[in-house]
Amino acid sequence: MGKMRLSSSENRVLFTGTQVAYYFLCKRKLWLFSKGLGMEKNSELVNLGKVIDEFAFEREKKREGYSDEPVRVDFLRVRDGIVVHEVKKSSSMEEVHEWQVKYYIWYLRRKGISVRGGVIHYPRSFRTREVSFSPEDARLIEEALGGIREVLSRPQPPPPRRTKICRKCAYFEFCFVK
Repeated sequence: MGKMRLSSSENRVLFTGTQVAYYFLCKRKLWLFSKGLGMEKNSELVNLGKVIDEFAFEREKKREGYSDEPVRVDFLRVRDGIVVHEVKKSSSMEEVHEWQVKYYIWYLRRKGISVRGGVIHYPRSFRTREVSFSPEDARLIEEALGGIREVLSRPQPPPPRRTKICRKCAYFEFCFVK
């Protein structure tokens, strides 16, 4: 099963950033991934993303990464407060990436860490995107966590819904090729 754990202090299930991102991207992909069907390891696009993630900001990640199961932040910087930094291959799913960073901010704040915001880096296009966090974002993250629990409680995955990103998805053949 995908990584999730019960937090004894909050008595609630916490999820990985990938699961949160998949919730906003595709509920079927979330269910399949969380149940252990990891198609990503066979995807050239996913492997390219891992290489970019591994080598971009390599020095910062060795020194300033953050990992606390189930959350693994690429790196943190202190600039007028702590800032979460994530490195992504492409900006084609910017909104999904933004929610993943907001989840990390929410998670760290729940642990008592004062986080000012986040930055998403797209090294291939030399772009960055600032991510702010509001009380409304906190409410939406908590709503999403309830949604993730609901999706994962289903005995079967949600039916496939074809979108513009499906063709590049590691699960494409599983969902659409008979």
